Amino acid sequence: MTGDNPRSTAQIGGHPIHPLLIPFPIVSFIGALVTDVMLLTTLERGWATASSWLLGIGLVTALAAAAAGMTDYLGDDRIKTIGAATRHMIANIVVVTLEAVNLAIRLASGADQVAGFGVWLSLASVALLAYSGWLGGELVYKHRVGVQQSPDTPTPDRDFSRDRR
Repeated sequence: MTGDNPRSTAQIGGHPIHPLLIPFPIVSFIGALVTDVMLLTTLERGWATASSWLLGIGLVTALAAAAAGMTDYLGDDRIKTIGAATRHMIANIVVVTLEAVNLAIRLASGADQVAGFGVWLSLASVALLAYSGWLGGELVYKHRVGVQQSPDTPTPDRDFSRDRR
């Protein structure tokens, strides 16, 4: 039984795909920020290469996560009515755009030549990711998007801690 919760339409075996995919771009973009900082502090060119690779991996995996997220957003009209869902989507579009610009500048002018500017783009992206992640958590925990209801699902009106005795 799915209850009245907005459902995830991109799923495998009843499990939503979007939450499965999002850790990959998140860790890649955070990793790019870390390797940018390492480049600035050590001046070793290997960090610049690592940043470029992480940005590329993050962008590819972000597209996969975005496809699943957009499928969910368009697949259930109730999700579109939640303001946090639209803000989550817009924040992620901005992050992907910033990181695409970040990578394009690096590829055009040499990764180690834009380290200072790149770290600011990476920092802005990671800050937006934190905001977007907060919104994503709100969608799941407050609005129950993609959460399957079952008789064993705790709800505010039923205290399951008493059932464990």
